[in-house]
Amino acid sequence: MKYALITGGSRGIGRTVSIKLAEMGYTVLINYQNNDKEAAKTLQLVREKGGDGELLKFDVTNPNAVTEALNSWSIQHPEDYIEVLINNAGIRKDNLMLWMTGEEWNSVLDTSLNGFFHVTQALLKNMLVKRFGRIVNIVSLSGIKGMPGQTNYSAAKGGVIAATKALAQEVAKKHVTVNAVAPGFIRTEMTEDINENEWKKHIPAGRFGEPEEVADLVGFLVSPSASYITGEVISINGGLYT
Repeated sequence: MKYALITGGSRGIGRTVSIKLAEMGYTVLINYQNNDKEAAKTLQLVREKGGDGELLKFDVTNPNAVTEALNSWSIQHPEDYIEVLINNAGIRKDNLMLWMTGEEWNSVLDTSLNGFFHVTQALLKNMLVKRFGRIVNIVSLSGIKGMPGQTNYSAAKGGVIAATKALAQEVAKKHVTVNAVAPGFIRTEMTEDINENEWKKHIPAGRFGEPEEVADLVGFLVSPSASYITGEVISINGGLYT
Protein backbone atom coordinates (compact mmCIF):
# COMPACT_ATOMS: atom_id res chain seq x y z
CA MET A 1 0.00 0.00 0.00
CA LYS A 2 1.08 3.56 -0.70
CA TYR A 3 0.68 6.12 2.07
CA ALA A 4 0.38 9.91 1.94
CA LEU A 5 0.25 12.23 4.94
CA ILE A 6 -1.64 15.52 4.64
CA THR A 7 -1.16 17.92 7.54
CA GLY A 8 -4.13 20.13 8.28
CA GLY A 9 -6.16 17.65 6.27
CA SER A 10 -9.55 17.98 7.91
CA ARG A 11 -10.90 20.98 5.96
CA GLY A 12 -10.38 23.25 2.97
CA ILE A 13 -7.47 22.55 0.67
CA GLY A 14 -6.28 19.74 2.96
CA ARG A 15 -9.60 17.95 2.56
CA THR A 16 -9.66 18.18 -1.23
CA VAL A 17 -6.02 17.08 -1.46
CA SER A 18 -6.83 14.08 0.75
CA ILE A 19 -9.66 13.10 -1.58
CA LYS A 20 -7.50 13.62 -4.69
CA LEU A 21 -4.63 11.47 -3.41
CA ALA A 22 -7.08 8.77 -2.35
CA GLU A 23 -8.43 8.76 -5.90
CA MET A 24 -4.83 8.29 -7.09
CA GLY A 25 -4.52 5.11 -5.04
CA TYR A 26 -2.96 6.40 -1.83
CA THR A 27 -4.09 5.48 1.63
CA VAL A 28 -4.32 8.95 3.13
CA LEU A 29 -3.26 9.84 6.64
CA ILE A 30 -5.36 12.84 7.58
CA ASN A 31 -3.62 14.94 10.21
CA TYR A 32 -5.56 17.46 12.26
CA GLN A 33 -5.27 19.17 15.63
CA ASN A 34 -8.71 19.70 17.18
CA ASN A 35 -11.74 19.28 14.95
CA ASP A 36 -12.72 15.62 15.28
CA LYS A 37 -16.01 16.14 13.45
CA GLU A 38 -14.47 17.70 10.33
CA ALA A 39 -11.64 15.16 10.25
CA ALA A 40 -14.15 12.31 10.39
CA LYS A 41 -16.10 13.98 7.58
CA THR A 42 -12.98 14.12 5.42
CA LEU A 43 -12.33 10.43 6.01
CA GLN A 44 -15.95 9.67 5.15
CA LEU A 45 -15.63 11.60 1.88
CA VAL A 46 -12.44 9.72 1.06
CA ARG A 47 -14.21 6.40 1.58
CA GLU A 48 -17.21 7.53 -0.46
CA LYS A 49 -14.80 8.02 -3.36
CA GLY A 50 -13.63 4.43 -2.99
CA GLY A 51 -10.42 5.22 -1.12
CA ASP A 52 -9.34 4.67 2.44
CA GLY A 53 -7.39 6.43 5.13
CA GLU A 54 -6.62 6.96 8.78
CA LEU A 55 -6.91 9.89 11.14
CA LEU A 56 -3.71 11.12 12.80
CA LYS A 57 -4.45 13.68 15.49
CA PHE A 58 -1.41 15.69 16.55
CA ASP A 59 -0.19 19.28 16.75
CA VAL A 60 2.47 19.95 14.11
CA THR A 61 3.98 22.67 16.32
CA ASN A 62 4.79 20.13 19.07
CA PRO A 63 7.86 18.08 18.13
CA ASN A 64 7.20 15.49 20.82
CA ALA A 65 3.62 14.99 19.63
CA VAL A 66 4.81 14.65 16.02
CA THR A 67 7.43 12.07 16.97
CA GLU A 68 5.04 10.09 19.14
CA ALA A 69 2.27 9.96 16.53
CA LEU A 70 4.53 9.01 13.62
CA ASN A 71 6.51 6.46 15.64
CA SER A 72 3.25 4.86 16.76
CA TRP A 73 2.10 4.68 13.14
CA SER A 74 5.40 3.10 12.08
CA ILE A 75 5.13 0.43 14.78
CA GLN A 76 1.67 -0.46 13.49
CA HIS A 77 2.92 -0.53 9.88
CA PRO A 78 6.40 -2.07 10.10
CA GLU A 79 6.59 -2.91 6.39
CA ASP A 80 5.40 0.47 5.14
CA TYR A 81 6.56 4.06 4.94
CA ILE A 82 4.95 7.39 4.14
CA GLU A 83 6.15 8.25 0.64
CA VAL A 84 4.13 11.43 0.10
CA LEU A 85 3.97 14.39 2.48
CA ILE A 86 1.73 17.39 1.92
CA ASN A 87 2.64 20.16 4.38
CA ASN A 88 -0.65 22.00 4.39
CA ALA A 89 -1.16 22.99 8.04
CA GLY A 90 -1.32 26.74 8.49
CA ILE A 91 -3.24 29.47 10.27
CA ARG A 92 -3.88 33.16 9.70
CA LYS A 93 -3.89 35.82 12.40
CA ASP A 94 -3.90 39.01 10.39
CA ASN A 95 -2.94 42.34 11.86
CA LEU A 96 -0.87 45.37 10.99
CA MET A 97 2.71 45.01 12.22
CA LEU A 98 2.24 48.07 14.41
CA TRP A 99 -0.47 46.32 16.43
CA MET A 100 0.61 42.69 16.05
CA THR A 101 1.08 40.74 19.27
CA GLY A 102 3.89 38.31 19.92
CA GLU A 103 1.35 35.49 20.03
CA GLU A 104 -0.03 36.43 16.61
CA TRP A 105 3.48 36.41 15.17
CA ASN A 106 4.75 33.27 16.87
CA SER A 107 1.70 31.04 16.42
CA VAL A 108 1.52 31.67 12.67
CA LEU A 109 5.23 31.00 12.13
CA ASP A 110 5.13 28.03 14.48
CA THR A 111 2.35 26.31 12.54
CA SER A 112 3.57 26.83 8.97
CA LEU A 113 7.35 27.01 9.30
CA ASN A 114 8.18 24.97 12.39
CA GLY A 115 5.39 22.53 11.55
CA PHE A 116 7.02 21.98 8.16
CA PHE A 117 10.33 21.25 9.88
CA HIS A 118 9.01 18.87 12.52
CA VAL A 119 6.95 16.69 10.19
CA THR A 120 9.32 16.72 7.21
CA GLN A 121 12.37 15.82 9.25
CA ALA A 122 10.49 12.93 10.86
CA LEU A 123 9.60 11.38 7.48
CA LEU A 124 12.64 12.30 5.40
CA LYS A 125 14.99 9.47 6.41
CA ASN A 126 12.67 6.73 5.17
CA MET A 127 12.16 8.53 1.87
CA LEU A 128 15.91 8.71 1.38
CA VAL A 129 16.46 5.08 2.40
CA LYS A 130 13.69 3.91 0.06
CA ARG A 131 14.99 6.27 -2.64
CA PHE A 132 11.61 7.74 -3.38
CA GLY A 133 9.51 10.51 -1.95
CA ARG A 134 7.28 13.43 -2.79
CA ILE A 135 7.03 16.53 -0.59
CA VAL A 136 4.62 19.29 -1.54
CA ASN A 137 4.40 22.38 0.63
CA ILE A 138 1.27 24.49 0.45
CA VAL A 139 2.47 28.09 0.68
CA SER A 140 0.72 31.26 -0.48
CA LEU A 141 0.69 34.29 -2.70
CA SER A 142 1.50 36.12 0.54
CA GLY A 143 4.83 34.34 0.76
CA ILE A 144 5.84 35.52 -2.73
CA LYS A 145 4.66 39.13 -2.96
CA GLY A 146 3.81 39.86 0.67
CA MET A 147 0.41 41.10 1.77
CA PRO A 148 -0.30 44.07 4.04
CA GLY A 149 -1.71 42.95 7.36
CA GLN A 150 0.02 39.59 6.94
CA THR A 151 3.65 40.15 7.85
CA ASN A 152 3.47 37.04 10.03
CA TYR A 153 1.78 34.86 7.40
CA SER A 154 4.02 36.24 4.63
CA ALA A 155 7.13 35.55 6.71
CA ALA A 156 5.98 32.02 7.52
CA LYS A 157 5.15 31.08 3.94
CA GLY A 158 8.22 32.87 2.59
CA GLY A 159 10.34 30.81 4.96
CA VAL A 160 8.78 27.59 3.70
CA ILE A 161 9.43 28.67 0.11
CA ALA A 162 13.13 29.20 0.85
CA ALA A 163 13.30 25.88 2.71
CA THR A 164 11.63 24.14 -0.24
CA LYS A 165 14.34 25.32 -2.60
CA ALA A 166 17.16 24.34 -0.25
CA LEU A 167 15.80 20.92 0.70
CA ALA A 168 15.10 20.05 -2.92
CA GLN A 169 18.83 20.32 -3.64
CA GLU A 170 19.74 18.16 -0.66
CA VAL A 171 17.57 15.18 -1.60
CA ALA A 172 17.21 15.18 -5.39
CA LYS A 173 19.81 12.44 -5.93
CA LYS A 174 17.68 10.08 -3.85
CA HIS A 175 14.65 10.63 -6.11
CA VAL A 176 12.86 12.75 -3.55
CA THR A 177 11.24 15.87 -4.98
CA VAL A 178 10.31 18.95 -2.96
CA ASN A 179 8.00 21.55 -4.43
CA ALA A 180 5.68 24.28 -3.24
CA VAL A 181 2.23 25.29 -4.42
CA ALA A 182 1.29 28.91 -3.85
CA PRO A 183 -2.47 29.51 -3.99
CA GLY A 184 -3.96 32.95 -4.31
CA PHE A 185 -7.56 33.48 -3.24
CA ILE A 186 -9.16 30.04 -2.97
CA ARG A 187 -12.75 29.58 -1.83
CA THR A 188 -12.27 27.85 1.54
CA GLU A 189 -12.99 28.46 5.21
CA MET A 190 -9.75 30.44 5.46
CA THR A 191 -11.01 33.07 3.02
CA GLU A 192 -14.58 33.33 4.31
CA ASP A 193 -13.80 36.68 5.96
CA ILE A 194 -12.51 38.17 2.69
CA ASN A 195 -14.83 40.21 0.46
CA GLU A 196 -14.88 38.07 -2.67
CA ASN A 197 -16.87 40.53 -4.77
CA GLU A 198 -14.34 43.25 -4.04
CA TRP A 199 -11.18 41.19 -4.48
CA LYS A 200 -12.19 39.35 -7.64
CA LYS A 201 -12.13 42.70 -9.45
CA HIS A 202 -8.33 42.58 -9.07
CA ILE A 203 -7.97 39.00 -10.33
CA PRO A 204 -7.52 38.70 -14.12
CA ALA A 205 -9.47 35.42 -14.12
CA GLY A 206 -12.34 37.29 -12.45
CA ARG A 207 -12.99 34.79 -9.69
CA PHE A 208 -11.64 32.99 -6.66
CA GLY A 209 -10.12 29.57 -7.24
CA GLU A 210 -11.63 26.29 -6.10
CA PRO A 211 -9.78 23.93 -3.72
CA GLU A 212 -10.18 21.11 -6.26
CA GLU A 213 -8.00 23.09 -8.68
CA VAL A 214 -5.23 23.24 -6.10
CA ALA A 215 -5.65 19.53 -5.37
CA ASP A 216 -5.26 18.70 -9.05
CA LEU A 217 -1.95 20.57 -9.14
CA VAL A 218 -0.75 18.78 -6.01
CA GLY A 219 -1.77 15.48 -7.55
CA PHE A 220 0.35 16.21 -10.62
CA LEU A 221 3.41 17.07 -8.52
CA VAL A 222 3.02 13.78 -6.66
CA SER A 223 2.66 11.77 -9.87
CA PRO A 224 5.43 10.07 -11.89
CA SER A 225 4.93 12.72 -14.59
CA ALA A 226 6.53 15.31 -12.27
CA SER A 227 9.67 13.34 -11.40
CA TYR A 228 11.96 15.94 -13.01
CA ILE A 229 10.31 18.90 -11.28
CA THR A 230 11.84 19.87 -7.94
CA GLY A 231 12.61 23.04 -6.04
CA GLU A 232 9.77 24.84 -7.81
CA VAL A 233 7.15 27.23 -6.47
CA ILE A 234 4.07 27.05 -8.65
CA SER A 235 1.50 29.81 -8.34
CA ILE A 236 -2.20 29.15 -8.77
CA ASN A 237 -3.84 32.53 -8.45
CA GLY A 238 -5.83 33.38 -11.59
CA GLY A 239 -3.10 35.72 -12.85
CA LEU A 240 -3.27 38.02 -9.81
CA TYR A 241 0.50 38.01 -9.40
CA THR A 242 3.11 36.49 -11.72
